[in-house]
Amino acid sequence: MRDSGLGVGEVGVCPDEAPRSPIWGHLRAPPFTCGSLSLALELPALIRQLRAAWRAHRGGPRGPESSEASTWVESEKEEVEEVKHHVEDRSGHLKVHLLLIFSLCLYAADGRLDTGHAGVLLVERRGSYPLIDLRILKTSAQQGEVEADTRRKVKRLLSFQRYCHASRPLRGLVPHTPGSLHLLDDNYLGQAAHMLSKAAKWNFDIFLFDRLTNGNSLVTLMCHLFTVYGLVHHFQLDMVKLHRFLGMVQEDYHSQNPYHNAVHAADVTQAMYCYLKEPKLAEQLSPLDVFLGLMAAAAHDVDHPGVNQPFLIKTRHHLASLYQNTSVLESHHWRSTVGMLRESRLLSHLPADMSQDMEQQLGSLILATDISRQNEFLSTFREHLDNQDLDLQLASHRHFILQIALKCADVCNPCRFWELSRQWSERVCEEFYSQGDLERKFDFEISPQCNQQADSVPAIQIGFISYIVEPLFEEWHRFTEPSLLSRNMMAHLYKNKARWSCLRNAHTPSESQTHSH
Repeated sequence: MRDSGLGVGEVGVCPDEAPRSPIWGHLRAPPFTCGSLSLALELPALIRQLRAAWRAHRGGPRGPESSEASTWVESEKEEVEEVKHHVEDRSGHLKVHLLLIFSLCLYAADGRLDTGHAGVLLVERRGSYPLIDLRILKTSAQQGEVEADTRRKVKRLLSFQRYCHASRPLRGLVPHTPGSLHLLDDNYLGQAAHMLSKAAKWNFDIFLFDRLTNGNSLVTLMCHLFTVYGLVHHFQLDMVKLHRFLGMVQEDYHSQNPYHNAVHAADVTQAMYCYLKEPKLAEQLSPLDVFLGLMAAAAHDVDHPGVNQPFLIKTRHHLASLYQNTSVLESHHWRSTVGMLRESRLLSHLPADMSQDMEQQLGSLILATDISRQNEFLSTFREHLDNQDLDLQLASHRHFILQIALKCADVCNPCRFWELSRQWSERVCEEFYSQGDLERKFDFEISPQCNQQADSVPAIQIGFISYIVEPLFEEWHRFTEPSLLSRNMMAHLYKNKARWSCLRNAHTPSESQTHSH
């Protein structure tokens, strides 16, 4: 159960355990007291005592919470009375007590308390390292953002909805507020399951699938594909750890990015699945190849900040310095993925040398998506095809083909049917224009394709297709021939390019007419 008003992955509960059961032992506060308020409590009880003390100080519940939480007030009446007599004659010290309890709560929310049990997720997911922060100049407005973030964190921690999710008596009783998000009904889940049965089709609509899964398209698709290929059984994976890892990956994509978000990762993963089923590849790939291909597709853009490498370099971002201005974003995606693999302990049961080799191969695949290395990979691929010396019995050659497949999946949007392709094109250009607005705001030179006044969507797409997509997919078509999928993709590619050309030509006369007036 998620609350869209509180952010993705920020509300977690232990659905099968009461707040006072042993599973909450890792969330105990230090065993001491502060004046009249006992701090030797488990975190949920600590929050309840804080709320009760605050009500006692103010003379009872007020505002909208009074009506929404009437059932809860009755169930907690005894606790309120127990705390109230401690507070009535000590109101002068109440602020100090509350401040200390707030500090302890925020201390736990920042993730510095041990949460060894998978079911207990009261902490907020900490972001990938190093932290992406695009606030280049410290202005008063940005200071206000920091303060607002602190207020949101306190609200998340002490919200009535969070208590409803964690409380056994009130489980399933969700306040009917505009920000609440209810569970999907069986019709949505049934339609999502039906779409999964057609995940190998090239006309798969990832936007519809994301809506049907309530924004969990990446996790749902990856779990399905791991089951289809039998990877869970082959690698003896723990399903709890796998789901936790995939949830971490999905949450570390920035949903505010129009293009580089979790839906893009799910789209690339679905395209990768289609490529792995190509007849020339399907019979040669090992379970390790499939595992690495799907994992790299899912995590290839994790924690993407929504700006490109030149922007990070010109703003002297710490990531650019860390990776010495070389494959900055791709290196960060890889290192973030490795960090989440180790944090989730997904591969902890495997031998150390095997897990390290898998991490290195994941890095090799993700680094191949660097667009600045396009000509390097394309020339090598073309040379192999000309010499006809690709031997998929060799692990190194299979790995190279996986790199090419991931590169194709990453830029395959122009090869989709027009409605889907157009939507992706508009999203990526919206992200480009947002970067251009940032550069204009901070008096930087506006990057190519990021100037909304000079660079139209059709012009950007025609250049992208002509110089990046078309040469790559022509060689992929040579490799997979005869392939119905490849022919279908090339047909869509040529049609979409022609439509963008028509749109650009139709857009140009209106511009010139406007200038003449």
